[in-house]
Amino acid sequence: MILPRIFRAPEQTFFLLGPRGTGKSTWLRALFPQANWVNLLDGDVYQRLLTQPASLASEVRALPAGEWVVIDEVQRVPQLLNEVHRLIEESRRRFVLCGSSARKLRRAGVNLLAGRALLRAMHPFVPAELGDRFDLEDALRHGLLPVVWASTDRLETLRAYTQLYLKEEIQAEALVRNLPGFVRFLPIAALFHGQQINVTNIAREAGVARTTVHGYLEILEDTLLCFSLSAYEAKLRVRERKLPKLYWCDPGLVRAVKRSEGPLLPEERGVLFEGLVAQTLRAYRDYQGLFDEFFYWAPAAATETEVDFLLRRGSEFVAVEVKSGTTFTETWCKGLRAIDGLKGLRRRIVVMPVGPRRWTEDGIEVMSFGDFAGMLAAGDLGW
Repeated sequence: MILPRIFRAPEQTFFLLGPRGTGKSTWLRALFPQANWVNLLDGDVYQRLLTQPASLASEVRALPAGEWVVIDEVQRVPQLLNEVHRLIEESRRRFVLCGSSARKLRRAGVNLLAGRALLRAMHPFVPAELGDRFDLEDALRHGLLPVVWASTDRLETLRAYTQLYLKEEIQAEALVRNLPGFVRFLPIAALFHGQQINVTNIAREAGVARTTVHGYLEILEDTLLCFSLSAYEAKLRVRERKLPKLYWCDPGLVRAVKRSEGPLLPEERGVLFEGLVAQTLRAYRDYQGLFDEFFYWAPAAATETEVDFLLRRGSEFVAVEVKSGTTFTETWCKGLRAIDGLKGLRRRIVVMPVGPRRWTEDGIEVMSFGDFAGMLAAGDLGW
């Protein structure tokens, strides 16, 4: 059964990028059943177009006018984008350019078709897509990648996913010269999920150079498994931290890369829950433009004062603090009260796993993750 996604396809040529296993190809086949499909994972197709990329043009010109063309795993032959560019110019053909990595496209000097193609992303499931099937505990333990969620053995699928990533994304595409070093780096990077990126510490633990770690972090972002969250400089009469935070796109991947397969441990629950909220926010930003961008905020002098997520739309802000406890305490609001003087701040929200919705005396909203996810699905951030 194919679950409906909240992603909506543009009516013009677009790139669809996302980590492996997010269901891009499955979704495209359901949405464009009549499209001409170019699958670059097919060895024969790959070899032919690698050596003769111009043959794509003759094949597409022979298709009926108005028919969509889907090129799957387009990053494997970046030269094809030159042909796509020409076809769009001469005949207004429409393409879906699907891939799991932006790295080879950028390294090959590709300019994303000079603005003639929109850039879209597909993410792991969000709660609204699963409906009553969504279970927070299971999401934190196994994640929400469609390929894992649909499996009868989620742990085994997560193990296989990490091996497939190393084999097909890293080794086959020759993204790193030192594969053993990258393998050592991955579980260490997973330990930094939800933390400020400390390149020196990661390099020491992985036994590689700092410059190598910078390159490895770029690979994780380019292959769409991780993203960084910048610090916001609110200039509220305090010096603020500027190092970005690192987030993985899925809690199940974090645990798989760390080889943590048992029940959730108390010490990992908080950061996995925070990461799930981060990824849910990211999905709604990309799918529905719910806000322009988001950050975290923290004064440098107060190590325990922080706001996990600061959402910006135009000149307005919503501050979100994430706590994994089940009993609300006023100390959770310390960061939200510290940022109260930010100009344009519309709402301050605490998100916890479960619990009734309430308000503090100074107007901070406290709600469950279910209520928060429902609010995002309704597009109701109060702008």
